[in-house]
Amino acid sequence: MKRLIVVISAFAALSFSSLLRAQENPECITYMSYYQEYYKQKNFKDALPNWRKAYSLCPPNYRQNLYIQGSTLVRDAIGKNRKDSAMVRGLIDTLLTLQDQRLQYYPYSTKKINGVATKVENKPEVLNNKGNYMINYINYRKNGNRYLYDNLNVIVDELGSLSHPSLLVNLLDASIALYRAGELPADDVINTYEKVAAAIGASDLEVEDNRIAKSNIDTKFADSKVASCDNLIAIFTPRFEADPDNISVVSNIVRLMNNADDCAGNDLYFKAVTQLYKLNPSAGAAYGLYKLNAAKGNAADACKYLEEAIASADSDEAADAQYYYELARFSYANGMRGKAYDSARKAVDLDHGYAGKAYLILGNLWASASCSGDVDKYARYWVATDYYIKARTADPSLAEDAGASIGNVSRYYPPASEIFMYDLGAGQGYTVSCGGMSASTTVRVSGR
Repeated sequence: MKRLIVVISAFAALSFSSLLRAQENPECITYMSYYQEYYKQKNFKDALPNWRKAYSLCPPNYRQNLYIQGSTLVRDAIGKNRKDSAMVRGLIDTLLTLQDQRLQYYPYSTKKINGVATKVENKPEVLNNKGNYMINYINYRKNGNRYLYDNLNVIVDELGSLSHPSLLVNLLDASIALYRAGELPADDVINTYEKVAAAIGASDLEVEDNRIAKSNIDTKFADSKVASCDNLIAIFTPRFEADPDNISVVSNIVRLMNNADDCAGNDLYFKAVTQLYKLNPSAGAAYGLYKLNAAKGNAADACKYLEEAIASADSDEAADAQYYYELARFSYANGMRGKAYDSARKAVDLDHGYAGKAYLILGNLWASASCSGDVDKYARYWVATDYYIKARTADPSLAEDAGASIGNVSRYYPPASEIFMYDLGAGQGYTVSCGGMSASTTVRVSGR
């Protein structure tokens, strides 16, 4: 508080000193009055020469409006003199200088926020204005892409997430253009993308301009083809090895390689995704690792990560049902019958929308079960038929597959004469247990 009082006191003393100096120069006050009267009437043509006199005569910290209103007058003059390139270039330099001087002499303004006079920093407004002026008048600059790249970089470094979206998009555009012209290496473009993506990602994405900018940034970078898989591997392998616990580095590797063509099968991507999950566990990250390990044929690890996705606190019932179904399908395909059986049943319990597909898996498990016993060797096909019927009932779109499966297993039904030997007949109930599974079914016989 004491420091704030000192700063305010010094600011007040400075303003008072400027006022005194202005009073010692009556022409300053006269031309201020002249230009502001014209300005209020929106007579910018007559306001401009009077503003120039006030600007040259008054102390630099006499009035902040010298810079704010002066910027409006200079911009108006630029618009009216577009055919005179030399004059416009001079006016642009004046406009940019006004922004620097405003920030130098007026780092703060007092604004009403919720009805309360509040001291706010001018830097975001002034630097964003300066950056947009550079963008708007870039056609009057030679080597415009280099000019924007160098200057917008400085502004974005200073403002970070407070940068206006247009600055971020144009900075990336400039870097891509320089890369295509052979004037900027790929790693500098990738660094620029990381910078602007981090800035827009830290901003309020509920704001429409920010959402549009984020989409533009990602699309432009993807379309640039700068981030080829070979480039990403060459640039990020040493970064990853030097600092594998840096979540920002690891996240960028995963995001960029996800967006690059055919870049999800290399070792760096695999290591980065695994490390990202270690640093920031989540259901989505675990599921991604399941897919990666499944593609590499690491069945045990694939199942482990899918089970961790299910157990994750940020996974809900809908996601768990999907994960259980995928676990059932993957486990069945890789000979893990018990896991497939349990997972298929849990998928149905959580979301009946998976019932049809899960019942097909359960039918296949029973049809391929190793059952000993004179009746059980047939009973597995009866249970498989029950599940195939359930599958087509739960999901009519599976009727063709379920019907074909029923046709396959029905070839193994016993003849009535044989099943009669076990004191059983068609349509009679029967309970079977084998291969860690148990079920109640109905006796079925063939026409043989």
